[in-house]
Amino acid sequence: MKDKGKIKLGISIGDLNGIGGEVALRTFEDPRMLEFCTPVIFASNKIISELKNTLKLNIQFTGINEPSKSISGKINVVNVWKEAPEIRFGEESKEAGTYAIKSLRAAVNALKKGDIDVLVTAPINKKNIQDEEYGFPGHTDYLAQQLDGKSLMFMVTDKLKVGLLTDHVAVKDVAEKITPELIRTKVLLVENSLRMDFGIRKPRIAVLGINPHSGDDGVIGKEDEKVMKPTLRTLAEEGHLVFGPYAADGFFGSETYKQFDAVLAAYHDQGLIPFKTLSFGKGVNFTAGLSKIRTSPDHGTALDIAGQGTADA
Repeated sequence: MKDKGKIKLGISIGDLNGIGGEVALRTFEDPRMLEFCTPVIFASNKIISELKNTLKLNIQFTGINEPSKSISGKINVVNVWKEAPEIRFGEESKEAGTYAIKSLRAAVNALKKGDIDVLVTAPINKKNIQDEEYGFPGHTDYLAQQLDGKSLMFMVTDKLKVGLLTDHVAVKDVAEKITPELIRTKVLLVENSLRMDFGIRKPRIAVLGINPHSGDDGVIGKEDEKVMKPTLRTLAEEGHLVFGPYAADGFFGSETYKQFDAVLAAYHDQGLIPFKTLSFGKGVNFTAGLSKIRTSPDHGTALDIAGQGTADA
């Protein structure tokens, strides 16, 4: 059924043993949510029934076999599989990863075909999703391949937006990954997203240095002097409002981030630690640069609290 004026919101179920399913379903305990979106969850009737009963969730849902058949005003569950995998809350299992990927693939296919408008991905366990067919460290890389785009991991709240030059890369490999081409690509992705997705006409972007103290003029590593500074200088000369590189500790400690529309961090923890410290529970992981909208919560599978009914939606 066509939902005029409503967003068809696709949701991949994530790790079955984590909190993703609970958070998704608990969101729709508030019936007002169905007034402006039509949820389409990619899992199975049995899985959603088990989550509903175990966690005592006050919801009703409708099972469908095709995402194109979603019904407005209902929580729609696409039956992606017929088998009955076991939910073992709090446990890390290969089975949970297998069904997380089945859900994700079905959801992405629906997104590509236009059966859903946007995609929210519940958290996965990066270890148990690995197999011969799925060789990606996380959602972002997989979506970039499937949607033929250049992706940017962009953590956002109303007051703070942090993008990453490198995301799921081992620290020992970070410096060699950061090239002038990568810096340019990511800066332009941030700039374009701020304009197109957030309506900021002339975005100001701060870039964090690679080394401690941004290298201290080459004393602590040469990458900031030889790679980062010349590239940012060229971008600035071209008219982009990009500044840096800044030493991350002082940048956040002095609240300099408040002077910019977004921050581009050199590597994962450099950006994510301050972001989650300042915004945990309020942030959204948004994949910029794709032809479709994909978001995710700013937390993981939370196996330690799964099945306890305490996850906050």
